[in-house]
Amino acid sequence: MSVRHPVIAVTGSSGAGTSTISRTFGHIFRREGIRAARVEGDAFHRYTRSEMRSLILAAEARGERGPSHFGPEANLFPELEALFAGYGETGQGRTRHYIHDEETAQTFASPVGSFSPWQPLPEDSELLFYEGLHGGVVTDEVDIAGKADLLIGVVPTINLEWIQKLMRDTQERGHTLEAVQTTILRRMHDYVHTIVPQFSRTHINFQRVPIVDTSNPFAAKDIPLPNETLVVISFRNPAGVNFPELLTLLHGAWMTRPNTIVLPGSQIELALQVILLPRIKALLENSRIARSA
Repeated sequence: MSVRHPVIAVTGSSGAGTSTISRTFGHIFRREGIRAARVEGDAFHRYTRSEMRSLILAAEARGERGPSHFGPEANLFPELEALFAGYGETGQGRTRHYIHDEETAQTFASPVGSFSPWQPLPEDSELLFYEGLHGGVVTDEVDIAGKADLLIGVVPTINLEWIQKLMRDTQERGHTLEAVQTTILRRMHDYVHTIVPQFSRTHINFQRVPIVDTSNPFAAKDIPLPNETLVVISFRNPAGVNFPELLTLLHGAWMTRPNTIVLPGSQIELALQVILLPRIKALLENSRIARSA
């Protein structure tokens, strides 16, 4: 963690909805004129798509579980930790892009499933914003969570998470239902041991809970709409949180525990704004004071 150069990380598994949270942060940054250096978690995958496919096939031929993008084997955890730590010290670092589709491939002149070249972050950024799978990872070798000044978890219930992943991967990325199911099963060990523990380290968790039938996510025809979900917002440390004010600002919200608010899904963007904006401003104000000193 660093007062001079704050690091904000949004973490959640594939299909969890971190991209939605990322867009809200983007609105905040633009409206408030905040210069954010953005980093995509996919940039720190270790292998290209073809390399991952070869490793998975080889492992399965040996009767073993293949690697997954959820786990340490397929990711550059030390490099991600070094980015957070280095940015905190100097306000500098480097990142790249994973090429998911043809449009991105044309932008970076790299084939789908590969990476763009490493590039330095903007020199005049005020904070680093990470969105991806592993912003809160801690292992015997790394402590990425400990390098983040604000760590946000995005955690839908598991069936909703799978529905969102299925819709994205089949409709936007051209995968078959069977291929997505296979990926989910292969990732389960890493999901349990690497992804889930992060949400005990986050400062705030946003968990979407459907209030429509999602009992068979593999037969779902669409993603539940915002007004068909509730959002459970949990604060690891509720000290200093003005819950009466939040209940006034967020229509239909109520508290279930001393550190937990529940609200209609349609209120999620407003909740993100009123909860996160003061924290972002506080980080930047402390940063300006520290740098001027």
